[in-house]
Amino acid sequence: MAKRKKQTPSKKILIISFVLLAVTAAVYYYGINFFYKPRFIHYDGFGIDIPANYTIHGIDVSRHQSKIDWDDVKAMQIKDIRIGFGFIKATEGVKNVDDQFDKNWSEAKKADIARGAYHFYVPSKSGKLQAQNFIETVTLKTGDLPPVLDVEYISFTTIEKLQQGVQDWLTMVEAHYHVKPIIYTNAFFYKNYLGKKFDQYPLWVAHYLVKDKPNIERDWLFWQHNETGQVNGIDAYVDFNVFNGDSAAFKNLLIK
Repeated sequence: MAKRKKQTPSKKILIISFVLLAVTAAVYYYGINFFYKPRFIHYDGFGIDIPANYTIHGIDVSRHQSKIDWDDVKAMQIKDIRIGFGFIKATEGVKNVDDQFDKNWSEAKKADIARGAYHFYVPSKSGKLQAQNFIETVTLKTGDLPPVLDVEYISFTTIEKLQQGVQDWLTMVEAHYHVKPIIYTNAFFYKNYLGKKFDQYPLWVAHYLVKDKPNIERDWLFWQHNETGQVNGIDAYVDFNVFNGDSAAFKNLLIK
């Protein structure tokens, strides 16, 4: 067997140096892209800056957006951003139903946009009666998002009464739909009026004018980051949101 030619030390050093250089370049490239990637990128079509580090984007609407062409919403795409989900106001208080809910609810489904329904909570009213209003109005189907409780005001009630009413709503709605509801509120309100008592519930947090992520000391599922977005098919400003996860996590969240 012929002897293999012995590699000279100088050649080994060159190979090691090349490998180290390649590794250093890769670490630098990916490090720069991770740590210095712009947190927000401006999209002229949507009229706002949008968080760059999230892949699933959506809107939330009510009667304030009037009539919506959901096919236009679905078709709109600017570079890598399109609308992947829509939260729709269903009810408020113990009797009110949003006058655009039925149309938005059916048309979003037809346009193949993942839809979710939310209830606007009135602190002075019974949480149980408000839950009943939502349950009588909203039928969830396979592929829908979990129900949402929008709680933003304490009005003239106490923290204890607010928390009890919120808990009553959440308990009744979870028992009916067999899925844990999502709480929507802003970062300040959650910290000061809800807090750790509701940490077991998924959170959809509103926090504007931040350039990284919501300033809240707990996990969150959705982030409402802007209220002046523009979308084809909607003749009014609209709230923009991102989902805190990938497509597999989003799919797992939907009603089975």
